[in-house]
Amino acid sequence: MFTLLFVLMLLAGVATRLWLSTRQTRHVALHRDRVPAEFADRIGEASHRRAADYTIARIRFDIVALLFDTAVLVGLTLLGGLQALNELAASLASSDFVRQLLLVAMAAALLSLLDLPFTLWRQFVLEARFGFNRMTLRLFAADTLKGLALAVVFGLPLLSALLWLMAGAGTYWWLWGWGLWIVFNLSVMLLFPTVIAPLFNKFTPLADQALAERIQALARRTGFALNGLFVMDGSKRSAHGNAYFTGFGKSKRIVFFDTLLARLAPEEIEAVLAHELGHFKHRHILKRLAFSFGVSLVFFALLGWLSRQVWFYTGLGTVPLLDGHNDGLALILFFLVAPVFTFAFIPLASWYSRKHEFEADRFASQQTDPANLVSALVKLYDDNAATLTPDPVHSAFYDSHPPAGIRIGRLRAAAPHAVPLDRLQETA
Repeated sequence: MFTLLFVLMLLAGVATRLWLSTRQTRHVALHRDRVPAEFADRIGEASHRRAADYTIARIRFDIVALLFDTAVLVGLTLLGGLQALNELAASLASSDFVRQLLLVAMAAALLSLLDLPFTLWRQFVLEARFGFNRMTLRLFAADTLKGLALAVVFGLPLLSALLWLMAGAGTYWWLWGWGLWIVFNLSVMLLFPTVIAPLFNKFTPLADQALAERIQALARRTGFALNGLFVMDGSKRSAHGNAYFTGFGKSKRIVFFDTLLARLAPEEIEAVLAHELGHFKHRHILKRLAFSFGVSLVFFALLGWLSRQVWFYTGLGTVPLLDGHNDGLALILFFLVAPVFTFAFIPLASWYSRKHEFEADRFASQQTDPANLVSALVKLYDDNAATLTPDPVHSAFYDSHPPAGIRIGRLRAAAPHAVPLDRLQETA
């Protein structure tokens, strides 16, 4: 019965994704040759067609990846691939604990290797075709090796501790596992700005003193205590631009992609940053963390129950060992099939994220001239080849940010209510 449910949910999810992709492709192609009226004075027809072509190319690539990933999932579960890995691990390791570590490591390595051709194609063919890729094969290899090292340094201790809890902490091991997961995530978030991120990118203090003073004034107005303004060399990997803030407490810092600074005017950068600070002011990060930890508690409880059910293993093409622990096998199966059963919740998460984006935009409109944020967003849409005409259904299902037309429309409507810039400068 569980096998049938899994197959039905999998087919429904794949069919829905394909239907949404078809809608998006058709809608974008239909509007490819006409720039929406509200953007006609800022974005040319050639840029609009480029964005449409980029969107369609990404969708087609994602369809191929979806079908391949589905085949891999079926191969690992119903066709016995994971069972074969489990038997191989058992033949290579005499220790039950080492066998489980080896099983998880082999499964992770296999999935990474199978995904590698798609990652390479996306970066060096698709992104390069539209002028976004600036990464070399040497840099890609270095990033991959660093990522592998981080997975060993951070992931192996976490996996070992989790398997130890599953085996020895009793029926309610999942509560301890959930606590471990929270500590791990918070630790990584604390280490990311100063330890992890510098392994991949170079961060230098913002050299433009006039812009730095402008940003510091905005931060003081919004109650954001900074530990520094940094520029990241994002251009060595991609032409896409962005800005973000990271860290907790006294470690909070603002990071700009060098590509963003090169494209936007100072007042536009301030407006983009005001939007990011809007997330901070509305406690969106804390809300998302709380939501994430709440969901993870449900997942850990569900895993704790499923790991004791024989039908969970047999229904997914594996045979649990009678003379050993099956915790590693349960972890892999849960990781593989959870997305199949949670796919229907994607629209809810997307809506929640868009709600936060609207709130951050509204905050930015109160702190800076909304026209500057509009101007910045239009430039970013243009530079990043983001479609201005997404299919409404596809957008409602997937998009974490509001559609360009709706977002710009709200910002323009807010313009008369913005705080005058001269008053902002006086209070600063």
